[in-house]
Amino acid sequence: MLTKESVSAFFRQKGSRPLPFKEISRLMELSRPEGRALKRVLREMLRDGDILLNRKGLYGPAEKMNVITGHFEAHRNGYGFVVSERPGERDFFIPPRSTLGAMKGDRVMAAIENSKKREAKIIRILERAYARVLGTFEISRAGAYVRPKDKSIPFDLYVAPDARGTARNNDMVIAEILTYPTDKRPPSAKVLKVVEKPQDPRAEVELIIDEFGLPRRFPRAAAEEAKALLAGNVPSLKREKRTDLRNIHTVTIDGERARDFDDAVSVKLTEHGYRLWVHIADVGFYVPWNSILDLEARKRGTSVYLPDRVIPMLPGELSEDLCSLRPRVDRNAFTVEMEFDRFGHRTHARFYPSVINSNERMTYTSVSRIIVDQDPAERSKYDPLLSDFELMAELCSVIRTRRFERGSLDFDLPEPEVLLDLQGNPEAIIRAERNFAHMIIEEFMIAANEAVAEHIEGLGLPCVYRIHEEPDPMKLEDVLTIVRQFTKTRGKTFTAKDFSGILKSIKDSPQEEIINYIVLRSLKQARYSVSNVGHFGLASKSYTHFTSPIRRYPDLVVHRILREVLTKKILSDQRRKELEAMLPDIAFTSSRTERAADDAEFQVIKAMRAWFMKDKVGDTFSGKVTGISSYGLKIRLNDFYVEGFLHVSSMNDDFYQYNERTMRLHGRHTSRSYRIGQDVTVRIDRVDMEEREIIFGLQD
Repeated sequence: MLTKESVSAFFRQKGSRPLPFKEISRLMELSRPEGRALKRVLREMLRDGDILLNRKGLYGPAEKMNVITGHFEAHRNGYGFVVSERPGERDFFIPPRSTLGAMKGDRVMAAIENSKKREAKIIRILERAYARVLGTFEISRAGAYVRPKDKSIPFDLYVAPDARGTARNNDMVIAEILTYPTDKRPPSAKVLKVVEKPQDPRAEVELIIDEFGLPRRFPRAAAEEAKALLAGNVPSLKREKRTDLRNIHTVTIDGERARDFDDAVSVKLTEHGYRLWVHIADVGFYVPWNSILDLEARKRGTSVYLPDRVIPMLPGELSEDLCSLRPRVDRNAFTVEMEFDRFGHRTHARFYPSVINSNERMTYTSVSRIIVDQDPAERSKYDPLLSDFELMAELCSVIRTRRFERGSLDFDLPEPEVLLDLQGNPEAIIRAERNFAHMIIEEFMIAANEAVAEHIEGLGLPCVYRIHEEPDPMKLEDVLTIVRQFTKTRGKTFTAKDFSGILKSIKDSPQEEIINYIVLRSLKQARYSVSNVGHFGLASKSYTHFTSPIRRYPDLVVHRILREVLTKKILSDQRRKELEAMLPDIAFTSSRTERAADDAEFQVIKAMRAWFMKDKVGDTFSGKVTGISSYGLKIRLNDFYVEGFLHVSSMNDDFYQYNERTMRLHGRHTSRSYRIGQDVTVRIDRVDMEEREIIFGLQD
């Protein structure tokens, strides 16, 4: 039987050069009907970017024809980068003339034009990331167009007279893309709806939901399937042998506002060290492959967390009820049971379906009060669990120390938290508190994810890994230029492996947070892949995502793979091939939906900052320089967790030039200069509500 896998195997064996169709058919010894089947498979492989058809009509594997596939990262100035799907490969620069009209997030195929300069041109767009855009409807003598709000989309979209709907000049609209730009025709769109320019923060959030095409509700079929599961009247739910863990102390530890509890923990002291149980909501038991809920979750990829709401991956019947590990309720779980010695080395791991009953729904604040603050009232309230919390703290410290000893990066960076009033208006933007209780859960989840990844990889089975590649050497040098200004490391040669020591050397210094951000921005973005190259940030040789199946689709996939292994012991060759065929696409789309969710969450934070600061124009604040370019300074305020930009054109006391080597702005006529981490006093000159930007001026 001809499949993508069998044809791929043929190209691996015989594909030393591109081949015509007839020769492929002859070498594979195919009959005429099989030849027709081969044409269908080749068309599918061409569409997916696995093979390439050159101008002479010859087929060959993409990786052997100086071609890469990956996702396109667009820049507002028209150029972009292709991030290769092959782990360990540096990004390729795509000049403005070579983008082929690709938009951010598109899956593309690019021909390498200059391997030394890492330059390529896009030759095919395999999959479009966006079907809709938010923009301004404009009418001119040449016709009507939609100008996208997203500046990384370098083209306007033509709107035919019969596709304008009720849109009028300068209206903000949501438009469906009908045709994408090619060499022969411009892009076109159809206006779907006119949206009001937001008059308050809540309306701005609604606009961003439209801008990113986030779903507001579940399709009726998915909602009905969720209700049926909650009612328990679904015949497909089979009984399964489960380990009864209801008699051991178990707690969930989450934020105060959390409503979906997908992980719980238990701990016990043993003769040789510690035993840790990480219990994860058994979503896979209720949501099988290719069910209505599964296909909807795969499309969403992840839950999106906004200040005033959550856009969940699964309906509330599952995410907040049936699969949520609520206190004092029996719940199905998937448990990772691990043994650690006194030095934090994991010595054993077991995996099995279980039934648990959480004793308490704890918060990070409460656990921190118990362990760190030794709060008498809090300790008295949870007296039966005190020894468990103290043992958790002890185990966390041991395995955390062990993780940093192996070279894991220690990023303890604050995140912005938007506090809303009853009307949904931002009344404060603060640093989200991160305490020792957060670290406990973080360490335990990392340990479980590593154990699962190592187990599946050790069996030689296909899996979706969470990978984090080493930084680009060029970006590494830029970071070291800044780091050397704050540390006693001038003249030393560094590699990516030295990052951990660098971060340790600036621990508790005034520049710690700024340098952490600079290092973090220099690193590649973690992503999902079927090829395991390890996780650089965690210094982990094998890592996956297993611990959040309520809110991340790859975790649900890994649950199913692990369950199949435990149930069947050995997977058939056919099943392996099925997984090998489907997992690459799941890894790619999951990475893309994660990036889109991150972008949407970031835009909401930007919008909330703008609404919060709009009535503070003219006020003066102290801040710190967090970034420098030839255009000016990025500054974060001290009083609020708010960032803005000071353009060099508004620095009127001198003419400033950017020194790329020292990464500083220097005044030509004065000795004044600006560097990363420097304290400054700024004035709020303007708040651009449309661009969601805060513009600073220098205080005289």
